[in-house]
Amino acid sequence: MGVITLQQAAQWCGGSIDPKYKDVTFLGASNDTRTIQAGQLFVALQGVRDGHTFIPAALERGAAAVLCTRCDGDYPAIVVKDTRLALGDIARGERERIGMKVVGITGSVGKSTTKEMVASVLQTTYRVGKTPVNHNNDIGMPMAVLEMSADTQVAVLEMGMNHFREIAYLASIAKPDVAVIINIGTMHIEHLGSMEGILQAKLEILEGMSADGKIVLNGDDALLWNQHRLAGVQADYFGVRNPECAVRAENIIEEEGCLRFTAQCPTGAFPLELALEGAHYVHDALAAIAVGLHLGVEPEKIRQGLQNFRTMAGRQQIFEKNGYTIIEDCYNAGPESMAAALSVLGNKAGRRIAVLGDMLELGVCTQAEHYKVGRIAAEKADVLFAYGPNSERMLYGAMTGGMPQTKAKAFADRERLVSELKYMAKPGDVLLFKGSRGMRMELILEAFLNQD
Repeated sequence: MGVITLQQAAQWCGGSIDPKYKDVTFLGASNDTRTIQAGQLFVALQGVRDGHTFIPAALERGAAAVLCTRCDGDYPAIVVKDTRLALGDIARGERERIGMKVVGITGSVGKSTTKEMVASVLQTTYRVGKTPVNHNNDIGMPMAVLEMSADTQVAVLEMGMNHFREIAYLASIAKPDVAVIINIGTMHIEHLGSMEGILQAKLEILEGMSADGKIVLNGDDALLWNQHRLAGVQADYFGVRNPECAVRAENIIEEEGCLRFTAQCPTGAFPLELALEGAHYVHDALAAIAVGLHLGVEPEKIRQGLQNFRTMAGRQQIFEKNGYTIIEDCYNAGPESMAAALSVLGNKAGRRIAVLGDMLELGVCTQAEHYKVGRIAAEKADVLFAYGPNSERMLYGAMTGGMPQTKAKAFADRERLVSELKYMAKPGDVLLFKGSRGMRMELILEAFLNQD
C-alpha cells in the first residue's frame, strides 16, 4: 500500500492538521479498534456509537493518526467536518496518485463472485488489487483502495447499495474505466420501489466513469439490453441466450463439481472448465472474459485465470462432513440466487434437504417471492426446513407445489430447527443452507454439524 502523509491526506479531504504532524505517515485505514493494524489511519465514524470514544484505544494499538471531527488531545490527527466523506476524498486522492485503472462491478446477484473472477483473470497479466469480502459500501470500498499497493495496475472494486445515490457516490471515488452490471434482480426492491428503480440505481455507476470508459452488460437481462444507447457510452454485451452478445457461452454442460462451456468471443472460441456447480456461474464468467478482453488479456490467460478460480467462504461451498453432502451458501440470498442454489441442490443424488432462511429487503414483494421459492423447493428438494417470519409463506408455496405436508416445516426458533434437523437427517443426505445475511444461516449449519 502507498505511504500517505497527513499533509497530503489533509489536502485531498480539505481537513486541518497540526503543522508539527504534517510529515506523519500512515498505510491504510480502519474504523475498528479490534482489527486495526499498527501504522494505519483510524477513522472515527459517527454511527450508533461515536467513533471518537475509541481514539485512545486506536492509538494504543498503534494507529499512526486519526481522522476525526474533533481532536481532544495532542496526537496526529486530520480534523474534518464529516469523517465518512473525508475518507472517500482521501481514497479518491490515493487512486489518482497510484494512477491505476479501475473495474467497477455492481448488480443484484453475483457481484462478489464476478469481482473475484475478474480479479483472477486480470492477475494473469497485471498487478491487481480488489475489494475484500464485505467492503463494497461507502466505508469498505474507500478503505480497500487505501490498502492497495502503490504499484497496483488495476483495481477491481465491488459496489453495493440499498438506496438511490449510493453507487453514484462510490463511482465518484472509483472513477471506473470499465463498469460491469451483472443483472437487475429484486434485491433491495423494498427501498427502490421497482425493478426500474433498481436499474436506475445500478446505472449510477456510469456517472463516475472516465470519458473513454466502457460498460460491460448482461445481454440476457431485458432491462440492461440497449441501455448503452440511452447512456451514450461504449458497451460490450455478454450472454447465453442473446445471439447479438459479443461474448457468449455455448455447449454448457453441468457435471458433479464441474461446469463446462465454450466461450465465443470476437477473437475466437475457446473451451472452459470451471470447478463450480450451477449454470448461474456462466454469466459471471462471461463478464470476466469480456473485461479481460477489453484490457488486453490473452484468451489463454483468461482461460487459466478462470480455471484457477475457487468460490469464497460462505458462497456455495460444497463439502462432505459427518456423512452428509453440505452446500453452504449462507452469505446472502434473494429470489434469483435462491432459485440458482435450489437448482444445484436438485442436481444432486440422494435425499435433498433445503434449509432456507428468509429473504430480506423485498418490501411489498416479500410474500409473493417467498411463496415462489417454496414452489421451486417443492420441485428441487425432497424436504424443506424454512426459517424466519416468512417461513409459513414459503411452506405454503412448497405444499401448493406438491411437497407433502410431512416433508415441509416452518420454524421461528433456530434451536428447534437444528434439533429437528439433527433428528431427521441421515448420512447420505444432501443439505443446502441458504438465507439472507441477517438470518445468520451459518449458525444453523454450525450447530447442525456439531454432533454433541
